[in-house]
Amino acid sequence: MSEPPPPFRRTDLPVELRVDDLLGRMTLEEKIDQLHQCGASDTNPNNLALRPDAFRPTYGSFIVGGSPAVLEVRNACQRRVVTESRLGIPAVFAADVIHGYRALAPLPLAQACTWDPELVRRGCALAAAEARAQGIDWTFAPMVDHCVDARWGRIAETFGESPHAASAFSAASVRGFQGEQLGGRDSVAACLKHYVGYGASEGGRDYVYTGISPQSLWEMHLPPFEAGIRAGARTVMSGFNDLNGVPASANQYTLTEILRRRWGLTGPVVSDWDSVVQLVNQGFAADDAEAAEKAFTAGLDIDMSSGLYRDHLAAHVAAGRVTLAAVDEAVRRVLRLKFELGLFERPYAEANALTDAAPDPGQFALLEELAARSLVLLKNDGVLPLAASARRIALLGPLAADSAPLLGCWAQYGQPAETQSIAQALKERLPAGVQLRVEQGCSIQGAASDNPAAAVEVARESDLVILCVGEDGPMSGENASRTTLRLAGRQEELVQAVAATGKPIVLVLVSGRPLELAAFEGKMSAIVAAWAGGTRAAAALADTLLGRRNPSGRLAVTWPRTTGQIPLYHNMRPRGRGGDQGAYRDMPTTPLYEFAHGLGYTTFGYGALRLDRTEVKPDGRLVAEVTVTNTGACEGVETVFWFIRDPAASITRPLKELKHFEQASLAPGASRVFRFAIEPRRDLSFPDDDGRSVLEPGEIILLVGGQSASFRVTR
Repeated sequence: MSEPPPPFRRTDLPVELRVDDLLGRMTLEEKIDQLHQCGASDTNPNNLALRPDAFRPTYGSFIVGGSPAVLEVRNACQRRVVTESRLGIPAVFAADVIHGYRALAPLPLAQACTWDPELVRRGCALAAAEARAQGIDWTFAPMVDHCVDARWGRIAETFGESPHAASAFSAASVRGFQGEQLGGRDSVAACLKHYVGYGASEGGRDYVYTGISPQSLWEMHLPPFEAGIRAGARTVMSGFNDLNGVPASANQYTLTEILRRRWGLTGPVVSDWDSVVQLVNQGFAADDAEAAEKAFTAGLDIDMSSGLYRDHLAAHVAAGRVTLAAVDEAVRRVLRLKFELGLFERPYAEANALTDAAPDPGQFALLEELAARSLVLLKNDGVLPLAASARRIALLGPLAADSAPLLGCWAQYGQPAETQSIAQALKERLPAGVQLRVEQGCSIQGAASDNPAAAVEVARESDLVILCVGEDGPMSGENASRTTLRLAGRQEELVQAVAATGKPIVLVLVSGRPLELAAFEGKMSAIVAAWAGGTRAAAALADTLLGRRNPSGRLAVTWPRTTGQIPLYHNMRPRGRGGDQGAYRDMPTTPLYEFAHGLGYTTFGYGALRLDRTEVKPDGRLVAEVTVTNTGACEGVETVFWFIRDPAASITRPLKELKHFEQASLAPGASRVFRFAIEPRRDLSFPDDDGRSVLEPGEIILLVGGQSASFRVTR
């Protein structure tokens, strides 16, 4: 008669009992190995033992991804983990699935410009299904850092500058990645990153100090993380940054006081790549051993890559610097995640229709919708949509015929060959008889072979020019800081030379951040922020240029006139002096395009702003209404943005704060009443420097659609 399975193998028992049983069977070394994460991306599974960090089957997690052999490598690694370790504890496999795996959606900053959390949720669900088909259990996403400095390359991975909007997209992303139940066949564990303050890096440089006031930390940086945890995010990743003198990867206040005690996170916190050993570089630890001690005791559970926990935690336990109870609690979080993912029952990943497969029509349709809805029409003098009179079109610039930059940074296994270029998409869709001539003119970052003159000649012989400029994938994302937002290489020279021909120009910007346009913006007939729109970016753009789609994207980030205006954002505090005092003397202080700006091919009219009362108590409710009418000739999507301003408070308040947004598609002549039901404690309070909610009586100004109305909060 066979022995009954140990309790941790019994699926009929609660997860916590299974965790307790398994934890009680583990040695200290086995426990510490569960807190070590390393890479397993070698395409030859026979080489796993040759890694420089000396592969052990008791390691808790591995990073995979970015190759066609991911499933094979993952299962080969897992087989060794399960069969060669004493207890057979399966590993969890993670990857940076930021905006898709092979079928790529737009970059997160672009997704935020859709202002449609449900659409973003669907995109994340698609990414989760693809990732799980490759054997990935855990994605290092969503990134919900707050950033107002486009010099920082990772602004491309954020959801823009509004904490309210980022919170909505954070929650939607978590629900998309994790699905109805963690451990489902199309579900991966989400990881909120980078906790916290990483996006406020000095000068837009990566991996550096961030000085953030405690009140700003609670008001601007923490809300999207809290929203993600409230939505069920199982894990969090600490940031690279030094936060006010205490690095984020060893910050007891943020990692333990806030995450654990106040918000109740029960899953593990993982470091970013080598951020534990980097505590030495940051001057917070004298050596590797001290770095391991400080990070662990602050509340960091898993050490990614550096191996310092593996090398030093046992000695710290023996010396009493780290308690065994603390080690047990960290391991408990890791084991709990593995049980929730179903890894003990299904340690090996099974191939399915999405494994190493080109995107199917259903995926294409969703990706195209995301790309089209994220596109922002910044300027249009009437040249768009393209008129039938444009029979000779010049398609110019380094982004015209190159599909790879459309995939953006963190493209994982995205395939340029499966991605149409803008030239291919236009040729496929232009009416018969329209001549499309394509000329590169210059490279993205500059090369000896650049020839702007050839492109200028094509422009002269055309009725209209579509000029495609911007960035390639590596120019945004991690370690992609820039001192200027101006176009790289000879692109600006190309734009100016083509503008000198006098032809109408549609400027198409492919990028992961706002770009500096001040030198030539006035010479453009239309400007389209197409971002890095992913696998179906070109199709979405072509249909929009031709009027088959009505652009509806609105900026999730303020677009500055020049780099020198940074930081510039919608929710700034008021100045001490009015008028033009304190303003720039060499250019306007206002942005080129404001937060929430975006045009379309129809127009919308706003009726009078109505309030159902002029006073409201702290626990009361006030309903604001505005009627919006499509006053144009075609159907369109309008996003209604509700802002508030508190003109006098014990802690100064921003000039305006986004508090609610909603959108609807309206046919020509159709109207809809949009409502914002204001609950003062939820919508009008603000945090103090320790996160306590403050709600004060007094006047509040509500702003929507260029209108304002006042009401009072009473005692």
